[in-house]
Amino acid sequence: MTPAAPHPLSGLLAFWAEAGVEFAYDDAPVDRLAEGARRLAPKPPPPAVNAKPAAPSRTPLAAHDAEAFDLAKAAAARAIDLPALEAAVAAFPWGGLKARAARTVFARGPANAPVMLIGEGPGAEEDQSGEPFVGRSGQLLERILAAGGLEGRVFITNTVFWRPSADRTPSQAEQAMCLPFVERAIALVKPRILLLAGGASAKHMLRRSEGILSLRGRWFDWTPEGGGEPIPALPILHPAFLLRQPAAKAHAWQDVLTLLSRLDRST
Repeated sequence: MTPAAPHPLSGLLAFWAEAGVEFAYDDAPVDRLAEGARRLAPKPPPPAVNAKPAAPSRTPLAAHDAEAFDLAKAAAARAIDLPALEAAVAAFPWGGLKARAARTVFARGPANAPVMLIGEGPGAEEDQSGEPFVGRSGQLLERILAAGGLEGRVFITNTVFWRPSADRTPSQAEQAMCLPFVERAIALVKPRILLLAGGASAKHMLRRSEGILSLRGRWFDWTPEGGGEPIPALPILHPAFLLRQPAAKAHAWQDVLTLLSRLDRST
């Protein structure tokens, strides 16, 4: 470029210089319009996936546990009422959780309750008292039920009737061993709604693989292993989780309102 014959780009270069542009980031020009068009072009659809997780099958039992499971089914079937079922659970000859627990923790609540709450397993306080949900989490549960006007309307039990060591989550095999007694309790109480407290309870009873934060607040149909009339089931956060995460109590209250709405409609 010369002063006598300035290049058409000289004015643009002078503008960039005045604007403070001192160097280029690339040797070749970039067509930003073409690049934007490429980004906006339709992309091929992702490969199809199964949106609904497959329901996990029940955990196979070892040979010695399978024999005990048959005994549990027979004992549960013979129980004509809840006292007889509680006696059958206490007399169950199983060397699993029962061998290491202080006592059997069966259930509490009215025998004709419209709601049955099924937790995961007894803790230290429950192991000493012989009743479910009597420790700190149980006290919080009672406050939640009272706030919803559900005092005296909930039958409370667990997926297992003996405290797992170190308050660990009960295994699927341990839950499977106790399932005949749990199902017989449901048949005797005849609740209109099941509340499944905690991930271990919800996943086991519903045969689902998702975590509790995904399951909570959603309605499912629970059916016995051998078939029968489905019962609406609502997974909820376990009170012990609410003690660790107080901010989640808002979710718990939402779930109580969901329960009350369904319960009122089924009256």
